[in-house]
Amino acid sequence: MKIAIIGAGNLGLAIAKGILHSNGATTMYLTKRNTRSIQEFEKYGIVTVTSDNKEAVRNSDILIFAVQPGHFDKILNETKDLLTEKHVIISTITGFKIPRIEEIIGSDKFIIRSMPNTAISVGKSMTCICSNELGKKRIDLAKAIFNRMGHTMEIPEDQMQAATVICASGIAFWMRLIRATTQGAIQLGFDAKEAQELAMHTCNGAASLLIESGSHPEEEIDRVTTPKGCTIEGLNEMEHQGLSSSLIRGIVSSFEKISQIRKG
Repeated sequence: MKIAIIGAGNLGLAIAKGILHSNGATTMYLTKRNTRSIQEFEKYGIVTVTSDNKEAVRNSDILIFAVQPGHFDKILNETKDLLTEKHVIISTITGFKIPRIEEIIGSDKFIIRSMPNTAISVGKSMTCICSNELGKKRIDLAKAIFNRMGHTMEIPEDQMQAATVICASGIAFWMRLIRATTQGAIQLGFDAKEAQELAMHTCNGAASLLIESGSHPEEEIDRVTTPKGCTIEGLNEMEHQGLSSSLIRGIVSSFEKISQIRKG
């Protein structure tokens, strides 16, 4: 596949790494206004680094846009005349809805929105996808791209804002929980490196248990709690201190903020 990533910032580079590590492209263009920091990607051989978005569009079939929302409108207008029936447009832009994209480039284009997270760089992203009517014909192509770098879920567009909070912002939420577990382990006597290793792999194991077994979290909790045991003691204290309610309130607060940004 001939892929261009328009906007090789943090997310764009994470997507690029995921595609490259999974051998998901025959050629790749990476664009950025200042290309100095991404020149190293040309070591892959199939990658061309450029500041020219038009060059990238001309030489690619799949266009993944990962620019700042304020720049997307301008870039679409600058490149729309280069779009052909072969192009598949995949936007990762928060709050930039499909009807708005159609207003600029037309509804006769394959338009897909995706919301991956930065774990895409290690092949573990949770990516949500939606499309316009014509884009449904290419939704399996988009899934194939992102499934090489994790797991995908097709959802209605009106759920994309919520998916951004759960999946993209969610990475930061889980990092904070891992950090807190690490701090607890340090307090119990482990050094910092050991503590983080314990926290990371335990978190990974918990998620893997649910993915592989299909169990509800409470089923797995029941397996490790015993009457008057240390696990239930710890869980109850966490709940007394508001663990679940704080996490839920944080998620809702994040959603309210992203909804304000969309309206702004």
